[in-house]
Amino acid sequence: MTVSVIVANKGREVVSIEPNASLAEAVRLLAEKRIGAAVILGADRRLAGIISERDIVRVLAERGAAVLDEPVSRTMTRKVESCNESETVSQIMQRMTEGKFRHMPVVDQGQVVGVVSIGDIVKYRLREMERESTAMRDYIMTA
Repeated sequence: MTVSVIVANKGREVVSIEPNASLAEAVRLLAEKRIGAAVILGADRRLAGIISERDIVRVLAERGAAVLDEPVSRTMTRKVESCNESETVSQIMQRMTEGKFRHMPVVDQGQVVGVVSIGDIVKYRLREMERESTAMRDYIMTA
């Protein structure tokens, strides 16, 4: 199965923040939306970075609360792993596990069209396992 299935079920909403917004604004956005990461889009609406709860905790531990007044661009992850909708769920699950990150922007023709989280993948895999289990039970009952 491909990423397109997850994006179709989840929706294409992309929560983003400007690179010059303060880290405090990013914290408020993540808390308000109850999400673990937000995409940073450049002036051309192309992927410039990502800011995650992990990035924020790390910089707070290193430099203290004063960083909350600094722009997101100073803390964001600039080298962002992204995928496209034709990649398989197994492929991105492996990339996320190996890279130890939990959020992956979905990019189509240079534009971010969605974000897939490890939670989305787990939900998808659980539904897939339930369908397989039901099919197996049905097969055994009719055999």
